[in-house]
Amino acid sequence: MLGMSHICAAEEVAMQQPSEMTQALRAEVFAMTPAELGVAPSAEHPQVWGVLMETGDPEGTVTLLALLDGTVSLYFSSGGGFIGAGAHESVRREAFEFIGMAERYLDQLMSAQTFPLPAEGRVQFYVLTFDGPLTVEADEQQVGEGQHKLSTLFYAGHDVITAIRQQQESADR
Repeated sequence: MLGMSHICAAEEVAMQQPSEMTQALRAEVFAMTPAELGVAPSAEHPQVWGVLMETGDPEGTVTLLALLDGTVSLYFSSGGGFIGAGAHESVRREAFEFIGMAERYLDQLMSAQTFPLPAEGRVQFYVLTFDGPLTVEADEQQVGEGQHKLSTLFYAGHDVITAIRQQQESADR
């Protein structure tokens, strides 16, 4: 999971406004390297070490983050979210499936030099590879209805979100 320096940075970020916090967390993710997290290519994950799936909705942006070190977070630019969800085995398992699924789509992504948030009704995938970040944007309705080549990746991301929510509901009982 994110190291101690990342925890301290997250504490500093917590004092910011929600949209500023989201931007700071995103900037931290895009600036880090897999070596900083202690992850390296493996047989199961030869190219991808993380995925961000971001969805633009009327209230802002929903960001799902899954990294090979077990970091899993879901946060909202309007405030709130779940940081550290990867501490739960069920969430971590779905996150690793999501990361593994991203390996199948690399030929459909392009290199990312900038990291804009998606517009309302759009989904932006940022796939963090050992060779650099890749991206693709899609219409949320098309991917959600299975009408897009990335629908399966979108569904895998939503399996992670479901696992996070189920874990939260279980903890609230």
